[in-house]
Amino acid sequence: MSSALTYALVAALGNVAGALAVSRGAARGLVLIEHTVAFGAGFMLAVALTEILPEALARGGAEAPWLVLGGYLAVHFTQHTVTPHFHFGVETHDVRPDAGTAALVGLLLHTCFDGVAIASAFLVSPTLGVMVFLAILTHKLPEGVTIASLMMAAGRSPQTAIWSAALLGAATIAGVLLTDSIPLLLRHGLALSAGVTLYVAASNLVPEFQGKRGWKIPLAFFSGSVVALVARSFLDV
Repeated sequence: MSSALTYALVAALGNVAGALAVSRGAARGLVLIEHTVAFGAGFMLAVALTEILPEALARGGAEAPWLVLGGYLAVHFTQHTVTPHFHFGVETHDVRPDAGTAALVGLLLHTCFDGVAIASAFLVSPTLGVMVFLAILTHKLPEGVTIASLMMAAGRSPQTAIWSAALLGAATIAGVLLTDSIPLLLRHGLALSAGVTLYVAASNLVPEFQGKRGWKIPLAFFSGSVVALVARSFLDV
């Protein structure tokens, strides 16, 4: 549990770092966000499909596929059904005053399951735990950018934007703590997390860049998957 908490804390700091980049107008850093989104999508897909999903199905029995689907649908419900305005990346136009709050609420379930995923993976093995942590870390910076830019586009202060990102980070840490105390998460947290991770990678991140021209973003996407596979081979050594 202590290892999972430490890694969750580092991941949570990624949310805050993204918010700080927005609140301080770090334009050079924000230019890299769309490439980070593409790289993170590739990395997350590789880890979800080759690491999390096989372990979840092997350990979860007949219920596991339904829980994977449930995790996927739950994120869609909170982020794109309940939430009226949401996309990953920098918000470039003014939005309704309640849009930032709605997006924050929608992201809380997802970020909580980031913590569940880290904790559940460490229960299987340290190697899987580190791989899942790295997958989650790749989208934490864009996530912080997303919530902070939405808050500021909705007229909130930079301080509110940073605290909103910190709340997302706190939800990740809470996910680790909840996994240890809720029997359902102890047994099926990995399956639920597989569905959440697949949604974030394929339905949140990929649509943000798949229509853009040029070769740099596709290169970042495919590089993410390759780096995930290479990282796994190094952890096996």
